[in-house]
Amino acid sequence: MPPTGALIPADAPFSAQQESWLAGFIAGIAAAGRRASTSADAPTATVDVLFGTQTGNAEFLADELVAGARARGLAGRASALDAVTPDQLATMTHVLVITSTYGEGELPDNAGLFWEALQSDTAPRLESVRYAVLGLGDRGYDDFCQAAKLIDTRLEQLGAARLHERVDCDVDFEDPAAEWTTAVLDRLAAETGATGTNTEANKAPAAPTRSPWNKRTPYRSRLAVNKLLSAPHSAKEIRHYEFDLGDSGITYEAGDALAVVPLNDDALVAELLEHLGATGDEETAELLRTEREIRTPSKELIADLVERAPSGELAAVVAQGDRSDLDSWLWGRDILDLLRATDPATAPTLPELLPLLRPLQARQYSISSSPLAHPDRIHLTVASVRYGSGDRRYGGVASTYLADRTGGEGTAVGVYVQPNASFGVPADDDAPMVMIGPGTGIAPFRGFLHERAARGATGRNWLFFGDRHRETDFVYEDELTELQRRGVLTELDLAFSRDQAEKIYVQTRMRERSRELYGWLEDGAHVYVCGDASRMAKDVEAALLGVVAEQRGRGDDDAAEYLADLRRAKRYVRDVY
Repeated sequence: MPPTGALIPADAPFSAQQESWLAGFIAGIAAAGRRASTSADAPTATVDVLFGTQTGNAEFLADELVAGARARGLAGRASALDAVTPDQLATMTHVLVITSTYGEGELPDNAGLFWEALQSDTAPRLESVRYAVLGLGDRGYDDFCQAAKLIDTRLEQLGAARLHERVDCDVDFEDPAAEWTTAVLDRLAAETGATGTNTEANKAPAAPTRSPWNKRTPYRSRLAVNKLLSAPHSAKEIRHYEFDLGDSGITYEAGDALAVVPLNDDALVAELLEHLGATGDEETAELLRTEREIRTPSKELIADLVERAPSGELAAVVAQGDRSDLDSWLWGRDILDLLRATDPATAPTLPELLPLLRPLQARQYSISSSPLAHPDRIHLTVASVRYGSGDRRYGGVASTYLADRTGGEGTAVGVYVQPNASFGVPADDDAPMVMIGPGTGIAPFRGFLHERAARGATGRNWLFFGDRHRETDFVYEDELTELQRRGVLTELDLAFSRDQAEKIYVQTRMRERSRELYGWLEDGAHVYVCGDASRMAKDVEAALLGVVAEQRGRGDDDAAEYLADLRRAKRYVRDVY
């Protein structure tokens, strides 16, 4: 465009004041045109998607949300909650939080540090922040989506303005999560004026691709191997399974989980129908076999039974208001036990019972193989849950399904991969690696070691493993011995708790080798923990803090901050359940 003055003819009948005003007007139009021409290349707002995840679902949804924001012309970026400080949060304008809850209402491992800082008295005010929260959880737990509820409330307390109401998703989270995502992005686009035509935003990577195999459409994999690992006279039954991937196109990484879609025990289905007086109802039998949880009573069923028998034993336990007391009372009892203990005159009928049964869920197991070593198969290491009480025998839904009811090797089992991006072998093949996994917690670390062997990685590897008895419970002993011989497994510390008068656990061995363990940490080691969350993982973390405190000699607070730094650097990660 020529200079503004050149657009006004010299002999135009305007005064000097009118000419000046007209020149300014034309300049304003020109500037607006320049802004319009560049706005197509500049996102109108930045959306920060912060996720807290234990198994990878929240992270996957966060990546999808960022891709959706960019498709609407918004700049988007995803970060783990622990990667963001409250001061950084205060500089953001549009914040979307997606977090799961695990354990007893706890935040995921990559969100705990964020929450500690956010609830402190020094957390900054957030009046400039617009936010929305999505929770992932399981209604079967008392503290359903507690992590999302805590963060949602605290952001509001700090002055942030809610962009959209929080949505709490049950285990079947896909549809409500998609509806929340669409509603939030539509509101953001309307508020910011995003048009979806910004070329700079559209250069961003596309949304992550979901596998066609999932809980709704599992892959029917051939069970190629079903082998007992523990000795026949062991108190435990630990089995090794191999699933043939065939032409599924399934890919996986060491550290991912495999979800197994189980079927309920036909014998239990028959007992339940007999008690309800519905034998011969084949349609209901199939429903109970394939679609309903018939072992663990739901909160809704417990509440219903209490209402029907307010003076009964179950009602008395519930009235105490102590969840641990209720859990203790329920241990060893299933739905059939509760129905048998209910007065037939007040017990629910079959039509009344069915809505109180939760959907039968897939069970996830840490993969114990590496795709580099076994690209066509996925291995699992699973303990079969079996116990008896009175005249009844009980079994874990999925573990005994695999062990007893699949029809043996060669039969098809519904499976799908659950990626876990935060729990994997270090990208740096030179980095040391410390793995702590007693019992079936060894599963992912077998895959890690096979992965490093296949890569030719030079980083040192240290495994802490244990169980009850070496003679009966030392699973994969031959493999681990061979990996040691080849130099892949640098250090192996064993803890068999019942082989001596004083019980010895993996955390005992950690403390015994405190100096060497701290030396590995100082050399950049990545620390991994897999197994029971309620006791083992907490005891291991306490031991790790003790090792750091002892070796640094700077007190407990310093040790806690040292471990927090490892978390932030993703050098201390856990796969606990």
